[in-house]
Formats: sequence, C-alpha cells, structure tokens
Amino acid sequence: MGENNENQGRQSVGLDKQVDKLEALRASKEGRRAQGTLRGQRARGSAEKLLTRTTSGAIYAVLTIGCLFLGPFATALLIMSMAWLCCSEFFRICRMGGRGPNEIFGLAVALLFPLAAYGRGVSGMAVVLMLFLVAIAAWYVATPRANIADVAVTVFGPVYTSFSFSAIVLIRAFDKGPQGAFLALGVMLCIWVSDSFAYVVGSKLGKHKLAPRISPNKSWEGFWAGLVGSVLTWVVIALVGVDGLAVWHALPLGLVVGVVGVVGDLFESRIKRGVGVKDSGNLMPGHGGLLDRSDSLLFGSVAAYLLLLIGGIL
Repeated sequence: MGENNENQGRQSVGLDKQVDKLEALRASKEGRRAQGTLRGQRARGSAEKLLTRTTSGAIYAVLTIGCLFLGPFATALLIMSMAWLCCSEFFRICRMGGRGPNEIFGLAVALLFPLAAYGRGVSGMAVVLMLFLVAIAAWYVATPRANIADVAVTVFGPVYTSFSFSAIVLIRAFDKGPQGAFLALGVMLCIWVSDSFAYVVGSKLGKHKLAPRISPNKSWEGFWAGLVGSVLTWVVIALVGVDGLAVWHALPLGLVVGVVGVVGDLFESRIKRGVGVKDSGNLMPGHGGLLDRSDSLLFGSVAAYLLLLIGGIL
C-alpha cells in the first residue's frame, strides 16, 4: 500500500511539472499572441484575408461580366456607378491633401460621361467635357475662396475616372451582340489576369523592385509575368472569333494595355502616397476602394480603345 502511494505521489509531481512547463510555454508566447504573430494566427489571418479578397473579387467579376453580356445600356449603367464611386474616392483623397474640389459638379459629370458615350459616342463626351469646363470656370470666378488647385482636381477627377472608364462603354457599343461583349470583357479580363499573374509571380519570385518608393511590393518579375498574362488573355479572346480580331493582334494589345495598366496602378499609388493613405476606400473587402481595384483599368481601357480603333476592329 505504501509503495502504491509513493508511485501516485511521483506521478502527481510529474504531472505538476508538465502543467508548469505548459503554463510557462504559454506565458512565453503571450507577447507574440497579443501581436498576432504566432504561426497559427498568421496562417488563419492569411486564409481569412484570401477568402475575403476572393469573395469580394468574385462578386465584382460576376456583376461586371453579367452587365457586359446584358448589353450596352447595362454596361453604361455599370460604368456610371463605378465611375461615380471612383471619382468620389479620388475627391476624398484630394480633401485629405488639403484641396477643395467642387464635388457636386465633378460627381455629376462622372455620371454623364458614360451616358454620353452610350448615346452619342465620343462626340457626346466632348460636349459634356466642354460644358463641364465652362461650368467650372464660372464656379471659379464666382467663388473667391476657390483656388486654381481646387479647379484642377475638380476637372481632373471625373476625367481621370469617368472619361477614361467610358472607353469600356464605347468598346461595348460597337456591337450590340456577344462580339461587343467579348471585346469589352477582353479589356477588363486582361487587366485582371495581368494583376493576378503579377501578384502570384511577384510574391513568390520577386526580387528586383519595380518602384520601391511608390509601391514596394511590385517587382520586375511580377511585371513581366503580368505582360504574359495580358497577351494570353487577348489570344484567347481572338480565338473566340471576334470579327476583325486576329491572333497577331494579341501581342500589341497585350503589351501596350499591360504596360499602360501598370502605369495607371503606379499613378494611383503615387496619389495615395502623397497624402499618406494605404487604400482609396473600403468598399471592396480585401481590395480596398474601387479606385484601387480599377486604377490599372482606367488607363488600360483607353489604350485598348485607341488600339482597337486604329487597328480597324471598332
């Protein structure tokens, strides 16, 4: 009996030591746990971030593709809403930088550019632009507190966002059937694929920084991968059978749109860095604002429209 009690006592002491060791180990991790740097916390955070980003991106993509195939008017409505939101985010950044844009005029015109592109094409957009300039000039003359910087950002906001975005409406309107939808989708898809290729390759293999002072996460390896993705997208669109669009068109379209898209991305990053913000907004969880999601597309869609026009495809 005494021997059994002695064994039980030893086991109890051993168990206490194990408990003390586990408690000490747990206590040693409290600081890292509070900072969220434990391996499990990092893995869970990465998975949640990826899931959030993928979900919001999928909703955005499905809505966009649905409107493109519904027809030119649905596309115009989509671009109107996207342009208005992008312009609103741009004005928000400007106000953070101490500027005072006329948001009433600017946001109104952001709605009008895509509508004019749908109804009257480029000529309609030119009329809206001229009326806008006259209205802003009158506002500047009648408002002593306004300065020329306020005028500049008021005009640039809707031109940068809505006027550029309206190129998608012009491309979609060239053919009311599926061919117009495939061309417009090609423009947007090549930017999405380019961004995805650049992100995956850049995060895994990126060693040479593309623009470290503006966008530290971008690399030359990701840049070249993005161009490959852009070209491949246009090859697929050409193989679908769009009239006038041959496979050999894919190279200039993919290269030019890909490069211009990167310029658009860096341009928006430079704007945000100038006022010290990371995202233009929080509309799209995991992506930031809509302007963050559309920065490459704004410049890329204009480049694609001009190339398709010069190439006789539109």
